[in-house]
Amino acid sequence: MGGALRKGQAVRQAPEGCPQGRRPAESAQKLQEVQCEVTTETSQTGVSVQEKQIGGHEKTLKAHKEDNPQSLLEMNGHTAAPHSYDYDLIVIGGGSGGLAAAKEAAKYGKKVMVLDFVTPTPLGNSWGLGGTCVNVGCIPKKLMHQAALLGQALQDSRKFGWQFTEEVKHNWMTMTESVQNYIGSLNWGYRVALREKKVTYENAYGEFVQPHTVKATNKRGVEKLYTAERFLIATGERPRYLGIPGDKEYCISSDDLFSLPYCPGKTLVVGASYVALECAGFLAGLGLDVTVMVRSILLRGFDQDMANKIGEYMEEHGIKFIREFVPIKVEQIEEGTPGRLKVTAKSTKGNEVIEGEYNTVLLAIGRDACTRKIGLDKVGVKINEKTGKIPVNDVEQTNVPYIYAIGDILQDRLELTPVAIQAGRLLVQRLYGGATTKCDYVNVPTTVFTPLEYGACGYSEENAIAKFGEENIEVYHSHFWPLEWTVPSRDNNKCYAKIICNIRDNERVIGFHVLGPNAGEVTQGFAAAIKCGLTKEQLDSTIGIHPVCAEVFTTLSVTKRSGENTLMAGC
Repeated sequence: MGGALRKGQAVRQAPEGCPQGRRPAESAQKLQEVQCEVTTETSQTGVSVQEKQIGGHEKTLKAHKEDNPQSLLEMNGHTAAPHSYDYDLIVIGGGSGGLAAAKEAAKYGKKVMVLDFVTPTPLGNSWGLGGTCVNVGCIPKKLMHQAALLGQALQDSRKFGWQFTEEVKHNWMTMTESVQNYIGSLNWGYRVALREKKVTYENAYGEFVQPHTVKATNKRGVEKLYTAERFLIATGERPRYLGIPGDKEYCISSDDLFSLPYCPGKTLVVGASYVALECAGFLAGLGLDVTVMVRSILLRGFDQDMANKIGEYMEEHGIKFIREFVPIKVEQIEEGTPGRLKVTAKSTKGNEVIEGEYNTVLLAIGRDACTRKIGLDKVGVKINEKTGKIPVNDVEQTNVPYIYAIGDILQDRLELTPVAIQAGRLLVQRLYGGATTKCDYVNVPTTVFTPLEYGACGYSEENAIAKFGEENIEVYHSHFWPLEWTVPSRDNNKCYAKIICNIRDNERVIGFHVLGPNAGEVTQGFAAAIKCGLTKEQLDSTIGIHPVCAEVFTTLSVTKRSGENTLMAGC
């Protein structure tokens, strides 16, 4: 969810009969009947408050301009009682975290509403219910990564005896159509699930207008007011733009890439985030000419030993890197699908300026929280003014007691879909189920789906040294060669395994890192062990499965401190 309401927008609600309030007082019912007759006869418009039509045309507009919906209630002799809210919980944002929380609350018999609205990208793209992960993130990203892996598998297959004479090439439109069809089925499934659980869903932009009250504006500009006892903000983030000439006019973001109606051709990826490297990786895997422009370091926040190995692998596989440069201007040379663009970039270390021509420029320089235009100032919710992130306590509560927040918009929390889902479910269980379990933001596993996949859990080597001291940690590591890669004779000793142990705590494993195929599948199981207090001794006493990549973690013997060789000669 993201975007802004148009300023000066009139309040309007088409008279479509006389909606019945769910808990109307007798006087309110009479008022509603009278107003319904008036609106039907004169076609004057009103606004819905607590699902009741109130206010005449002039009074409604006056109250809206004064930004005081409460006056609408009062001028009709109707003051909301403390416990006469429309909903028990309104969730603003229909991404993974918001949907999980909404469905969980419905299990407890609570009256729940989800407001979700996708502001179109500068190029006009938007999508359905489900948030970033489903529509323009994890799901299409991994499917397109899989498309690239299949291309590599085709090359490998010849050495395994597969013979084919037909020219092998990739069709971008077939892939995107298949991916979008699957995403469409997910969008529909989420709507059905909400309906089955009796959660009210509106495709409308939610904005706080006063305590316990939000304004919902749909794509036609129709506005309604709803009240709730509690609110959950789960609006997520959207891609950041550079703020240079031509960026929004000619560049795309990850919000556009996965439904791009043409093959992007020669592509410049700007950024060094996991989004940048993942997209660059699968585009190159599909056979495209790809260049990555990096301002400083790769994968900031991740273990830099692993990040640099990923960069080396990508370069060896044909992806070009322009380091320590940033774009300062993007110009269109030729229209088309794709067209041609000229990018001017400047060195971050001096005054050197370079130019290059590309068909597509993909910006992946970070994401901004969708919190600045949802009326948080109207209800007193504090945000980090620099980042837009929302500080919360250990139960995801903002500084306003009845308003909670989860997901990527939280300050000092991990930006991962499963984290938002877990936090949302546990929050609801505490609010309505008498539970006390809090979301654990420590030792959360994740995977970066670069061409050489990277799985991680716990501390990076840099953070472990900073927290415990270099003398108090032991790093065990090894390169390895997946058996599947030996017959095609490719990428010998490019895969890499590393664990970081706390010497002063019985060599407990505090960091787990792996570069190799199926890194996510490998990391998931070890993450459970780490949460249980896994030690190096326990790893050593675990029998490995042979021949698989993950068994390397049961035989690690070389420490970084020793400087010994970690290359493997065979099985």
